[in-house]
Amino acid sequence: MDVIEAIVLGIIQGLTEFLPVSSSGHLELAKVVLGDTSVPEESLTFTVVLHFATALSTLVIFRKEVAEIFKGLFQFKWNEEFKFSLKIILSMFPAVIIGLLFEEQLESFFGGEIFFVGMMLFVTAILLLFADKAKSTNKEVSFWDAVIIGVSQAVAMLPGISRSGATISTSVLLGIDRTKAAKFSFLMVVPLIFGKIAKDLLSGDINFQSSEIIPVSAGFIAAFFAGLLACKWMIALVKKSKLYYFSIYCAIVGVIAVAYSFLN
Repeated sequence: MDVIEAIVLGIIQGLTEFLPVSSSGHLELAKVVLGDTSVPEESLTFTVVLHFATALSTLVIFRKEVAEIFKGLFQFKWNEEFKFSLKIILSMFPAVIIGLLFEEQLESFFGGEIFFVGMMLFVTAILLLFADKAKSTNKEVSFWDAVIIGVSQAVAMLPGISRSGATISTSVLLGIDRTKAAKFSFLMVVPLIFGKIAKDLLSGDINFQSSEIIPVSAGFIAAFFAGLLACKWMIALVKKSKLYYFSIYCAIVGVIAVAYSFLN
């Protein structure tokens, strides 16, 4: 992987992380188009690094909300901040369990499985279509809602299933306010990404060759700044625009991915 390719992948990650179109799916498609020959483990590691970059940009954008979460968590008072912190923690469990039990199986999907990515994009399109028809409410995220949304996040570990699309769609279908759904969706993934990075560092899974440091760093920087620039705009777009348009987009990309897999 050269520097230009890494930067392109970083920009794609930064731009697609906050829209319900599957950043991991787009990364897998981009890798095939760009001729990336990484084995699944290396490919997944680079994907995790890019997700780490956008997680940092999320922390910058939501720094006040993150500060409230930590404040609420360590106050040990049954107030709104503490309850919100517990909901974030609760939403993490399904993804943590799936990630630990099926890590090797998940890694196998990050090796240019274009047909699979295309089919999962169809699933994302259907989810968004159903969510688009849901009525808007002012409902808050409950503890049970957090568990269900967490299950959606676990399923979205598959490339092609949009994490934000799955979690926001599930939230909206549960009757949760779209603004609150978007906020919860973007905040709930941050601890998981940092946990994944810590696990890989401690286990030695992230171990780049010296020749890979520059392109990986370039991809990280590109993803971070693309995320910073796009985060607020994309979050506003998710709130204001109809999910129907994202559904169409995912369906079109899914068709292209499936057709590409058959032609090659």
